[in-house]
Amino acid sequence: MRSRLHFLTALSLVLAVIGSGARVTSADDKAVLRLRAFAVNLNSTGRASTGTLDINIERWSTPEEAARLRDILTEKGEDALLEAVQKLPRMGSIARTGNLGWDIRFAQQIPAAGGGRRIVIATDRPMSFFEAANQTRSSDYAFTLAEIRLGPDGKGEGKLVPAAKIEYDQESKTLEIENYNTEPVRLTQVEVVK
Repeated sequence: MRSRLHFLTALSLVLAVIGSGARVTSADDKAVLRLRAFAVNLNSTGRASTGTLDINIERWSTPEEAARLRDILTEKGEDALLEAVQKLPRMGSIARTGNLGWDIRFAQQIPAAGGGRRIVIATDRPMSFFEAANQTRSSDYAFTLAEIRLGPDGKGEGKLVPAAKIEYDQESKTLEIENYNTEPVRLTQVEVVK
């Protein structure tokens, strides 16, 4: 039996925002944001694994891009969504500090009450040659998603799902995100890098 992780993460937040008419920062705002986060992965065997992540946003996705992705998912499914995400331009990068990273394909920031903001990130997940060639179970989890909540002081926390499967339930009209691991990676001590 598949265990589903139903929580407000990256794309589900974007879909809710699009439907609500809330102001979303677009690419026209020419914003650039650099974040550093301490990541805690409790899914490791033995003790938790930790490390620092650098997240660099070079441009923001537009509300039109988000709406297009939503429509593709609801009308054509996850495979079509993956193909569309892979064709999006680079929005930035995410990397373990000191290592090569991978491109972010979707990034939005949503103003929050009290002067804070939510940062939503999504991309196709980098897969090893072994995963792709052997079509392991993990290769079905093709997305990396993150949601970060920052306070007005530029500090916050978040969650990262390194391997996710995304489905749209037509009956309940909700986005379902299945995490390959038992829980998302916790992002603590997130702060804006000047």
